[in-house]
Amino acid sequence: MNRTTTDVAIVGAGPAGLMLAHLLQRASIDSVAIDIRSRKEIEETHRAGILEQDSVRMLLESGVSDRVLRDGFQHAGIDLGFGGSGHRIDFEALVGATVQLYPQTDVFIDLADARARDGGDVRFGVSDVSVADLTTDRPVMRFTDADGVAHEVAARVLVGSDGSRSICRHEFPEAQRRQFFREYPFAWFGILCEAPPSSEELIYNHSDRGFALISQRTESLQRMYFQCDPSEDVADWSDDRIWEELQARVGANGYTLKEGPITSKVVLPFRSFVQEPLRHGNLVLAGDAAHTVPPTGAKGLNLALADVRVLAEQLERHLRHGAEDALDQYAERALQRVWKAQHFSYWMTTMLHRLPEASDFDVRRQVGELTSVTSSTAGSTYLAEGYTGWPTREQGIL
Repeated sequence: MNRTTTDVAIVGAGPAGLMLAHLLQRASIDSVAIDIRSRKEIEETHRAGILEQDSVRMLLESGVSDRVLRDGFQHAGIDLGFGGSGHRIDFEALVGATVQLYPQTDVFIDLADARARDGGDVRFGVSDVSVADLTTDRPVMRFTDADGVAHEVAARVLVGSDGSRSICRHEFPEAQRRQFFREYPFAWFGILCEAPPSSEELIYNHSDRGFALISQRTESLQRMYFQCDPSEDVADWSDDRIWEELQARVGANGYTLKEGPITSKVVLPFRSFVQEPLRHGNLVLAGDAAHTVPPTGAKGLNLALADVRVLAEQLERHLRHGAEDALDQYAERALQRVWKAQHFSYWMTTMLHRLPEASDFDVRRQVGELTSVTSSTAGSTYLAEGYTGWPTREQGIL
């Protein structure tokens, strides 16, 4: 077995793990990051594409890439469609912030390129991953690399950023961990289609037939979703049937979609999850390994980046300055934002989706809630602050 040492061993080399490794290197802290997936596999996994203003700032100011500005699209608001018409929430006017349409795939590519450019130690396509000795001052990460060579990396701190199927979170003693979980009674039927944009900004559409989200990717490729049953089979949906359903849902509020060939179909279940605590000995969790949210509020990737921004600061305090409370401070600060984001995502989800057993009263109540949000500056500001990530207002929390 090849035995080495480092400051921080990172299980999971998606955007959270790579951003953490990048920030640590800027602080002259060594790391090794691994992932069971190949780089190609991660690059070909299509994920959400809305970045909060502070996430964009992190990519730029840390020197990852400026491609987010060159290839991304700035959105200064969203449209809420309900009650027969559209209602725009103007983020820029309300809170002085915007979001950026930039797919998570591209965030990963930028980060992977930056790690390669800077000589970072990242291993993709590994297997047999395990962690051990977590309560000692030299926890270890073991794996077999893509060439079949076994490795043991001894570190001062281990970070589990290995996604929603994390092995690291299961290393927390069962008696010492709490898992908070909610599964929703609906899913999203998502498509990619070759068509021009139907709208300059995202449309969040409420209708009697259920929710729909009209998003964009590029000038010629669009992402759209509609609420469906989690057991829905994509094989039962022809292109014509999909377009008929989408047009009916958004047409109820005066929108018309530009259609084109559908290149991808997928059913995405909805879950909310948080594990507490985020620290066990010298192992800490970050990103989807620690929490997941419904995609309605566009919080998943942004929460992961917010986690590692705080974690990098606290690791520097711990490793460079001997701060004994630094890892606990990370957990406390990260969870404050996580639970705010859980509430915001839950609120957006339950306000916009039709529950399977919803009565006419329930649907009309949702319209009343949406009307309250859009007709009130205070209500619209709350949505704008949450969607853009509570920008610059939580310096003691972020």
